[in-house]
Amino acid sequence: MVKNLNNSELENVCRELAGAFPGILSWQWDNRFETVLAEFGVDIKDRVRATLEHYLGSPWDSSSIAKAPDIVQVIIGHLGGLMSGQLFFASDHSLKTIIFCAWWPWGDGKTISIRFGPAYRNLPDPRKTEHAKQFRGWFGV
Repeated sequence: MVKNLNNSELENVCRELAGAFPGILSWQWDNRFETVLAEFGVDIKDRVRATLEHYLGSPWDSSSIAKAPDIVQVIIGHLGGLMSGQLFFASDHSLKTIIFCAWWPWGDGKTISIRFGPAYRNLPDPRKTEHAKQFRGWFGV
């Protein structure tokens, strides 16, 4: 049975994630993937990763993604797949709404970008637009 995360719980998680890096991460909107985006230097990668694991659990990588649940596979497919060095975090995949984070190291070895987004099961398109607007607001973008 797929459980529902109510809107206030979803908002709380998103606001906590958005505020978990004060003065460190600056959020912007990524139209390409309809996600919030932040970039940071590898010098703080351990801190950022620990925070993501605290909120979203252990990530999948290119060697473990084949064992991920179907909904995770769909999201990763939408993002273009998972290459070596990239990570994918997701909240409880049994929920109707999932918060995910794509961790993408840059080729320069100095920068990493993270993208947060919501994934909804069985939500009509007009409601997705409404929820996306709320999601952006929670991250201040």
